[in-house]
Amino acid sequence: MRVALAQLNCLVGDCPGNAAKVVAAMGNAARLGADLVVAPELAITGYPPEDLLLRRDFVEANIAGLHAVVRASRRHPRLVAAVGFADAEGGRLYNAAALIRGGRVLATYHKQLLPNYGVFDERRYFTPGTRSPVVRIGDLVLGIAICEDLWLPEGPVVVALAAAKPGLVISLNASPYEAGKGRLRERLFGREAARWGAPLAYLNLVGGQDELVFDGGSMIFDASGRVRTRGLQFDEELVVADVPVRGVPARTRRSPRPTKGAVRRPMGLLEEIFGALVLGVRDYARKNGFRGAIVGLSGGIDSALTAVLAADALGAGNVTGVSMPSRFTSEESRREARELARRLGMRFLELPIEPMHSAYLETLGVHARGPEADLTVQNLQARIRGALLMALSNRYGCLLLATGNKSEMSVGYATLYGDLAGGFAALKDVPKTLVYRIARWRNARDPRRPIPPRTFTRPPTAELKPDQRDTDSLPPYPVLDPIIRMYAEDGLSPREMIRSGCPAAAVARVVRMIEGSEYKRRQAPPGVKIQPRAYGKDRRHPITHAFVPRS
Repeated sequence: MRVALAQLNCLVGDCPGNAAKVVAAMGNAARLGADLVVAPELAITGYPPEDLLLRRDFVEANIAGLHAVVRASRRHPRLVAAVGFADAEGGRLYNAAALIRGGRVLATYHKQLLPNYGVFDERRYFTPGTRSPVVRIGDLVLGIAICEDLWLPEGPVVVALAAAKPGLVISLNASPYEAGKGRLRERLFGREAARWGAPLAYLNLVGGQDELVFDGGSMIFDASGRVRTRGLQFDEELVVADVPVRGVPARTRRSPRPTKGAVRRPMGLLEEIFGALVLGVRDYARKNGFRGAIVGLSGGIDSALTAVLAADALGAGNVTGVSMPSRFTSEESRREARELARRLGMRFLELPIEPMHSAYLETLGVHARGPEADLTVQNLQARIRGALLMALSNRYGCLLLATGNKSEMSVGYATLYGDLAGGFAALKDVPKTLVYRIARWRNARDPRRPIPPRTFTRPPTAELKPDQRDTDSLPPYPVLDPIIRMYAEDGLSPREMIRSGCPAAAVARVVRMIEGSEYKRRQAPPGVKIQPRAYGKDRRHPITHAFVPRS
């Protein structure tokens, strides 16, 4: 059979637009001689539609979108299409796949395993399906799965597929990106294909949706579990290949060589993380109607990498970098910011904040004097900058990108209504040590070397008081980042972290800072998820609580 995987970038809520994308993919697949085309999980609604699914009119719009696809299928009477949608049946809602051909629905499959962990909350909306995942279409015994159905090795769908001996299995997915997850998918699904002795066509959604990025990377496995065709990562594509299928007469088979697509090399870790960040920024801006982006430039590594991401995502001509020096800003920082903007070719503004800062101090008077007011005076500078950046965002209709990283977000080393201001935080899930690695990787692949060399070697500093360094307030980042990962992501106790080699004093200090900063994170902008457990939907932590982790 000639199988086409429609790796689409769908927009949540745009049921007519998403249906039109599926119809266009069907036309392209038919022109390439495909027998079967597969669209992503919940392709008609976009993923995840969340509480839109609680609206009757939204569910009806999704059904109308599916009907538009069914009508369009009459133009391609030989082609079978598998399309993800939300099926309303008997007063219940199902995460479903419709098999369509020649203007009618041949069968409907309902997803059986509904994930309810991490960013997933499908049991809030859907009822688990109980229908067989196997459908016969002429000579073909076709197995169908939707995402989570295949992630449980001894789950009902995997067991039923193994018993049915299908000629081909298709899997519709909206599987969010996490660093290194593609390799896990390849091992898992290759093993299952070999277990069934049947080829597997794994189709994944692509695109950014709020903090989630779907990375594509669709794959077709042969009956031995080897990848025969791999789709692009972070881009739309129609992946087409000829697949030998058990039970289909030889006269209908075509050559097993791919007709389009190839066994591409998977991206390296830093390359794929960078790709996820760029796509996350691009789609958040584009899908929310922003014409460009604004980035506050401090001369440091975080704002530099954020500016590069914005330029790659939206085009340098659509990005404005803003330097806002105070009395504490070094000439080196001002020079680094100007040079970064020049190398990237983006617009650059310098707005000194000293007059405003002085006016604030004068107005506060005695309340801004003395050593106990030191933090107050520092935070004033960040809040002035945040107000200026938001003003520019309002004036020009551009997305303000916050520049904070995961290390700062974790321990509250950021000013509420100051450097936390923004519509989107590209580096929200990127620890400081990883920021440096990604920035070096990106710089090495660009002859312009957009990030000036000194940005990499300067000690990190907020420059909110004389001779300030981040290490005045935090452990060194190579010490801090592993503690954050173990505590906030892996759920280890302080005792376990200390046993693993972390300094006891640093552990106690960092845990206190993480626990005391939840109120800030709750008010921070969304940002791209790249780790298995990001702040936001992944980690739902109370602001007010009395639990003290054991040390």
